[in-house]
Order: sequence, then structure tokens, then C-alpha cells
Amino acid sequence: MSHAKADKANCPRIGTRYRDWRLNGPYDALIIGSGMGGLTTAAFLSELGWKVAVLEQHYTAGGYTHSYEREGYEWDVGLHYVGDMGAPTMPRKLMDFLTGGRLQWAAMAQAYDRFFIGDKVFDALAGKQAYRDELVRRFPQEAKAIDTYLARLAEVKKYVPLFTMARLLKPWQRKLAQPLLNMLLPRSFSMTTGAVLAELTRDPDLLAVLTGQWGDYGMSPNQSSFIIHALVASHYMHGGYYPVGGSWRIAEAILPKIRAAGGEVFTYARVKQIVAEQGQVKGVLMEDGTRIDCACVVSSAGVFNTFEHLLPPAEVKRAGYDKLLPKVKPSAAHLGVYIGLKQTAEELGLPKTNFWVYPGNDFDGITQRFTDDPDAPFPVVYISFPSVKDPDFARRYPGKATIEIVAPTNYAWFEKWEDTIWGKRGQDYEAVKAQWGERLMAVLYDKLPQLRGKVDYFEVSTPLSTNWFGGYQRGELYGLDHDPQRFQQEWLSPRTRIEGLWLTGQDVLSCGIVGAMMGGVLTATAVAGLRQIGPVLKGIMQAKALAPGEVAADHIGAH
Repeated sequence: MSHAKADKANCPRIGTRYRDWRLNGPYDALIIGSGMGGLTTAAFLSELGWKVAVLEQHYTAGGYTHSYEREGYEWDVGLHYVGDMGAPTMPRKLMDFLTGGRLQWAAMAQAYDRFFIGDKVFDALAGKQAYRDELVRRFPQEAKAIDTYLARLAEVKKYVPLFTMARLLKPWQRKLAQPLLNMLLPRSFSMTTGAVLAELTRDPDLLAVLTGQWGDYGMSPNQSSFIIHALVASHYMHGGYYPVGGSWRIAEAILPKIRAAGGEVFTYARVKQIVAEQGQVKGVLMEDGTRIDCACVVSSAGVFNTFEHLLPPAEVKRAGYDKLLPKVKPSAAHLGVYIGLKQTAEELGLPKTNFWVYPGNDFDGITQRFTDDPDAPFPVVYISFPSVKDPDFARRYPGKATIEIVAPTNYAWFEKWEDTIWGKRGQDYEAVKAQWGERLMAVLYDKLPQLRGKVDYFEVSTPLSTNWFGGYQRGELYGLDHDPQRFQQEWLSPRTRIEGLWLTGQDVLSCGIVGAMMGGVLTATAVAGLRQIGPVLKGIMQAKALAPGEVAADHIGAH
């Protein structure tokens, strides 16, 4: 992925460039990483008056919500659509609180996801009744299975708060509560998506449509936990939404809350090590040699980065994490293609609908074949049209349009270049990138042949781009794999076994923008205590949610 200098008018860099003399401590908390989890935790602690320093190694804040600009085009690197933003849901109210009402949300088309499964096409429609009716129309003999499926989703949604709150318990409390928890939680909480659905239907096309969004969590049905599938499917049940102005607006809108309490979000701020002694955190050591003392450090850098790279090995071993880490795995790596066109979305006939392109309905089989053979068809190709989703795009980039493509890949296929420098990996690497890019462009042209000859610019990102800009080690898109075993790891919670060290982000609960945000809320609650956070959460839930395209009155006309 190539990131050029951002246009100040369109896509500014967010945060303050780190310099040791810009530190204004002492700080009440240090947060490593400015993804959705890190910023959410920082914002909630700031609301309580904590002075927080967020330390981001990239040149701009936001993690997977950041955007970048090149050759006069702008793309998002992680956020493609968000659910639950069209009604006064908990996620929408939390997002309004975090962004101070500065952020608008635009609805996608009613057919927000389109699944191309072999030579068949199916749509996911926004709204539970519309979604159900469309499925029954396409699969009239499977009405009972469809209704049972929707009931299973509702069951998971009902018990997830209990499952989540258990993450706040101290180890001794969790041990006492675990038998009751095991008794209350549905058995689907320990099953794969494929196993749950196999009890409902044998229709391979219906199974494929029901699991057509598996790319949103990176694991095919027989590998993924039904918990994550149900969370994602429920999340988008009422359609997809996009932040007006681009995904970078999220971080931009959260920053004032952190700064209002005296805190700051520093960029180019690479943490070399978390300083810990005798099982207690003392602060962090920066790459430039500066030590920032603080008794509260929150890592949003991911479980593997935290325990394999940032903490002293002796402290990791003392706390037993060396034995726990092998129980989880990094999630899938991905390829990205970022496309710019010198015509408007309307002129090109681009849809306000995501495309999911599958070679067939055996998702597990096609995934395994691709894993074994890179020349096999992609198991899934996701195509997003951000310039159509964003009603502000035409104002900022008149006469232009953009497209983004995402597809899974195998990190091992790029491993030979992992020690090279971004932008200087050599001609052999560029040639491999070009081959992958052409294959993905061919999928795009197959579905939208009118785009042939219309592409002005495109570039390809590999898992090494994710490592370089996102700070990951294996190009993982979703942190940890979301298999059933991951959800059985009690140690994956905000509280660690090292006093003063906390975890936040998508490894705490689940992946995605809202998953990481909820992880951030959970971490802030664990750090500050429910007695402190409770009144804040109560105020948020009692507040009137803004309509999808509405902004707070004092921010109308502001950017």
C-alpha cells in the first residue's frame, strides 16, 4: 500500500507528531495504539477527567479507521460499512457520545450486501422482515429453517451481554461464576457456525447465503464460532451505514474529548517496551529512549504484540502468558486493491451495495483449496464502492470515483520479503503484487464490465503493508481468529495478570469497528470501575440518538 502526503483540505493527518518535549505528563494512563478500541478507552477515561496519552506508531491516528490519499484519490483501509447506525441502538448512542455528535452516517442501499455464489445472485436486504421475506422468496421450502435461524441469532444477542460482563470479573469471581455461566449460556456458544446451521438445513445455497458475510470476521463456516457469526449477522440486520466524509472522520471527531481533559494522541510514537518489574507496570520506553512513567498502561496493540514483543520475556513467563498464547491464533491476512476512476459513480453505474464474489457454495472447501494452492480461485472477493456510500465524496473529489477490493491470502506467500523496507522491497515483490492485483481486477471487470478502460489508477496492498502501517506481525486483519476456542479463553479480558496492564480493542471481545468500540468501553469500565463509568453510560443510553444523517446542533456546518 502506498501512502502519500495527505491533502490538508480532504484527508488530514490526525493527531500530534510525537516529540519528547511535547509530552505534558504526568499522565493518568498511557494507551498504546489509536485504533477504535484505544480511542474509545481514552475517550471514556477522559470523560472522567483522566489525562491520557495515546501513543500511535503510524503517521495518523485511527488504526483501521484511518484513510489515506494518493494521486488525488482517497481510500479507507479497514472500515467499509457499519451496522446499527440507523436507530437509537447502543452502538449508535456510544458513537454519538464518542464523536460529540460531529459525525453523520449515511445509509447504503436496501440491498446492502450482494452475494455472487457461482452463477447465482442473492441479496441481503435491510430490515429483519425484509431480510426474512427475501430469503423465503428465494427458498420457499426452507421457511421453517430461516425462522429458526433468526431465532438462533436473537438467542446469541440476548446472552452476549452476560458473556461480556463476565469479562469484567476478577479471576476468583470468574471461577465462582463459571458454573452458573456454563448453565445459562446456550450450547451454540461453544459450536462452530457450520455445526449450528447444519441442524437447520441441508440446502447448500441457503447455507451459503446465510454465511455470505464470513469475510467480515475472516473464518469460513466450519472454522468460525457461531458467536461471531451471530454478532455480525445481527449487526447488519438493519442495513449498512457509512460515515459521511470518510472513515478518518471518526478519529478526528473523538480527539477533542481526549484533549479537553489535557490528554493527547501522539503519532510517530513507537513504543519499544512496556516497562514492568516484579509483575507491576511502571510505564513505557519509547523508541527514542524516552521513558514515560505511569502506573496504568492500556495496550490496543493486540495480544501477540503485547505479550511477544512489548513486554519483557521474564514478565511474560512470570505471568504464564507463554503457556496461554499458543491457545489462540492470528486471524487471516488479506490483499487489498485501491482503485481510482476519473468519472463519477453515477456515470459509471456503481452501486451502493457491497459485492461478495464466491466461486461456489462450499465455502470451507474453496477456502482450503486456495490455502493449498495460490493459483486456485479466490475463496471470496469483497468489493466496496466508498465514493457511492459517502454523500460528501463528490464535493471533495468532483468528477471522480473510488473502489476497494479485499480478498484473503496466505501470509507465508509474502514471508520472504518481511524484513524489507516498505517502498523498497524489490522488483520481484512488485511483480508478485502486480499479478495478484490483475487477478482481483479481473473479478471486478467480470461483475462490472463497463469499467474496462475506465480505471485511472490502482495499487495493491499485501499483508506486509498491514504489518508496516498497522504494527501487526502476520498481516492479520481481525486480530485473533474467531474460532470457538478463542471465546473460551477467560484470560482474554481487559484485566491482565500484570498489575497496571490492561488490554483493549478487538482482541478483548470481537472484531470490527463496533466490536473494538465495545471492547474499549469494557476496558474503560474495568480500569475506572463500574461505579465511575456507570453514570456516564447511563447518561449515554438516556440521551436522544441522532438520526442517521443528523449532527449535533452546535456542529452543523462544521468539519
